[in-house]
Amino acid sequence: MIETFITSFRLKNTYKANGIIYSLKSIPVINRLLPVSLYRSQGLKIFANFVSILWEIISMFLGKLLYLFIIIFLLKDHMKSSPANSFMHMFFFLTITGGFLSTHIFHPTRDKYYAIFLMRMNAREYTLSNYFYFLLRIVVGFLPFTMLLGQLSGVPTVVCLLMPLFVVSVKLIFTALALHDYVRTGHAKNENNLDPVVLVGIVVSLAAAYFPPFLGYAMNDAVFLVLFVISAVMAVFSFLYVLKFPEYRGICKELLTADSFAMNRKDIATRATQKSLQKNIDLKATSSKSGYQYFNDLFVKRHSSLLTKSAKNITLISLAVLAFSILACFLIPEAKPKINGMMLTFLPYFLFIMYFINRGKVITQAMFMNCDHSMLAYRFYRQPRAILLLFTERLKSILLINLMPASVIALGLPLLLWLTGGTDNAFNYVLLFVSIIAMSVFFSVHNMVLYYLLQPYNINLEIKSGTFAVVNFFTYLVCYFAIGKKVPTMIFGTSISVFCIVYIAVALILAYRLAPKTFKLR
Repeated sequence: MIETFITSFRLKNTYKANGIIYSLKSIPVINRLLPVSLYRSQGLKIFANFVSILWEIISMFLGKLLYLFIIIFLLKDHMKSSPANSFMHMFFFLTITGGFLSTHIFHPTRDKYYAIFLMRMNAREYTLSNYFYFLLRIVVGFLPFTMLLGQLSGVPTVVCLLMPLFVVSVKLIFTALALHDYVRTGHAKNENNLDPVVLVGIVVSLAAAYFPPFLGYAMNDAVFLVLFVISAVMAVFSFLYVLKFPEYRGICKELLTADSFAMNRKDIATRATQKSLQKNIDLKATSSKSGYQYFNDLFVKRHSSLLTKSAKNITLISLAVLAFSILACFLIPEAKPKINGMMLTFLPYFLFIMYFINRGKVITQAMFMNCDHSMLAYRFYRQPRAILLLFTERLKSILLINLMPASVIALGLPLLLWLTGGTDNAFNYVLLFVSIIAMSVFFSVHNMVLYYLLQPYNINLEIKSGTFAVVNFFTYLVCYFAIGKKVPTMIFGTSISVFCIVYIAVALILAYRLAPKTFKLR
């Protein structure tokens, strides 16, 4: 069994390493320096394997730390029961939730398919060895943080030590129940497609985790220890059942099919996105334009419900917020100084707001899914003139769509500033308007240029460009960290407007020069 695990771990590590190399090759500048023969380069293989193993170690701890810190430790002080009791209570019931969500054995993944059906490894040895490694990761990953965060919350040391073992006990119990259910029904549950009973269990356990402590009722350490002993005894029998269970190949044969193992949570989200991008198409729409203007105009009109509906809804919401703010100025005079101060110092907040409401990414997804993934197969569609003409028309359409909510915000902010007492420097009115419009145009151009320069999607709408993912993540981080920053409108408005103008100019030049070479199918 140990030899089987080592082989399966090497297999998993190999395709992770190849994925790292593929990501490096997807970076435009580096791509030219890295030949296809790179995949058999021993030195880079060693580096990629090192990175893969390092990430395996980091992921063992990082996920557990974030889980305990964000959804338990930070919330314990908002409960009416004591921090220690709240911590134990939430941990107990959230562990039950985790038992419903994941047993590992019934989670179909590609590495299982590769090992058992392509490499014909023994299904029982593979499943058990990886399952025990899964349990070991739980103990090793949880223990440092249950000790640290638990003791900071006032939880007794013995309880902190037993918490990881409680998680393992729950996993074993739920796994044994799932295996028994397979014997009883002949059907293996798929953890990517949760049935109604499981969903009810998840909802109930989540409610039990948070509502009692919020109302002042939570288990103490004595109750937790009693429940742990009961679960540990049940876990011993569950372990024996899991160890002796003979039908793992039958479970794998049912779960690891083309429809099942491919449909992990990411694939499910992708399929949902594809369906949403393909529905509500108005095939009766027509256009009086010609050439690529006709092509783009027809696409926009036929997909009007998809492309403009959310922008219109955001515009209506913006109008409602603006109307409410204006009403507050008249009905609550003491609110005027606060709103006025916000207009003069809170402009950085709107960088994240404009990022959030911009529809550029959704629109480019729709363009690829409902148009480009088919049209790029034709030579005429890949000609430089065709690409640049269509790029220009599409950019105009995206700008108009995103300017709907942006114009309301851009006009509303100076109006609110004036109604709440105004400002000594009239240039602030101009900056509020110009900076919002500049941000809207920036994000529109940013998304369109990234789409044409990197074309990140494959036929399944999966992102296959590491550069695209990195740039998008960096953009999000910059916008997110702008929240909470109080900078005078004069300084931030001027800086962001100049930056947007320069960026837009450079991005458009790059798009017109490089898009004919980079806009292609992956």
